[in-house]
Amino acid sequence: MKLQKPKGTQDILPAESRRWQYVEQMARETFKKYNYGEIRTPMFEHYEVISRSVGDTTDIVTKEMYDFYDKGERHITLRPEGTAPVVRSFVENKLFAPEVQKPVKLYYIGSMFRYERPQAGRLREFHQIGVECFGSNHPETDVETIAMAYQLFTELGIKDVTLHLNSLGNTESRLAYRQALIDYLTPMRDSLSKDSQRRLSENPLRVLDSKEKEDKFAVKNAPSILDYLDEESQNHLDAVRGMLESLGIPYVMDTNMVRGLDYYNHTIFEFITKVDGSDLTICAGGRYDGLVEYFDGPVTPGFGFGLGLERLLLILEKQGVTLPVDQELDVYIAVLGEGANSKALELVQAIRRQGFSADRDYLGRKLKAQFKAADSFRAKAIITLGEDEVKAGQVRLKNNQTREEILASFADISSDFASLLSQIKA
Repeated sequence: MKLQKPKGTQDILPAESRRWQYVEQMARETFKKYNYGEIRTPMFEHYEVISRSVGDTTDIVTKEMYDFYDKGERHITLRPEGTAPVVRSFVENKLFAPEVQKPVKLYYIGSMFRYERPQAGRLREFHQIGVECFGSNHPETDVETIAMAYQLFTELGIKDVTLHLNSLGNTESRLAYRQALIDYLTPMRDSLSKDSQRRLSENPLRVLDSKEKEDKFAVKNAPSILDYLDEESQNHLDAVRGMLESLGIPYVMDTNMVRGLDYYNHTIFEFITKVDGSDLTICAGGRYDGLVEYFDGPVTPGFGFGLGLERLLLILEKQGVTLPVDQELDVYIAVLGEGANSKALELVQAIRRQGFSADRDYLGRKLKAQFKAADSFRAKAIITLGEDEVKAGQVRLKNNQTREEILASFADISSDFASLLSQIKA
């Protein structure tokens, strides 16, 4: 049997992982500006952590989870999303305690797992960046978090990004709307897809975001949730819209947008961009004021979003955004003869200790092959070190582009390599 990676997974090789690191670093720097700190939760959780929060009727729990019983007969699942584990950690570590400064702002970057049909930008092991903010029910928090995502996309250079906004209202508004939607859809139940027929009794709001043609047709004239918002919910939405306008963040109201998870209320949003003529969601999130209580914590409002790294990198590639990730080597040491090996090791280590990137030949290749290696590593400078140079205690340091060169002693290389590089402008 030929050993290969499992279906729906990928190997991220060094040239590609540099793009990943750049995007992750941009996210870290952006979140730091908003006073967010990183949280790292386990890759697997007790099954109930996900089923209780995400909802027993969602596709994630009914179809997509990688769950199993471990050797202690505990029901375990690989995490399919990031919010529930963070909420579990928030409660378990008592971050709701009065002495912890509020709001608590957290972000995470890591692998998630869902058993679904692999497609472009969507895999069975995928990577998610997400943020969660606990302790503020103010609409300002909604807007600040949306603005943070918008700033990240702007700084990455993503074009044609549109914010889609909706409100699910509070519990009372949502229940009233749920009933109105059931009343509207029940007469056309038989024309709905099998999934939506099931959802109609379990979670009718999910029918609104079905991608099936028959469901899209059915919900075309469905009642709008905006008509069922009570005064509190309407005021919250109006405040969010007003602040987005004051910050100059354009948006469209999208009343058919619902989130796929059961725990959202009030503001929900998606950032959508066009790729090859099709709409692609980059980022999605919203407010979840009841989720901490689900985990037996005190009443604590929350707001957050998640975005898929694979999807984000795909969009950057499709939009032709060039990331500044080309890796250059500061210096390459070409080694000639056994007698130069030990000194080459000393010099390359001394250069690295001064903060420069350096490599050397280990394979005893001919000089031409070593110079070719230096070019492939995009080395700015080259040192050629043979047994004669070892005896003399000095080498030629050459700019690999201009061929400008100087004589440099081992002592200078070991103590002040920066000034030597500046002399050949490498």
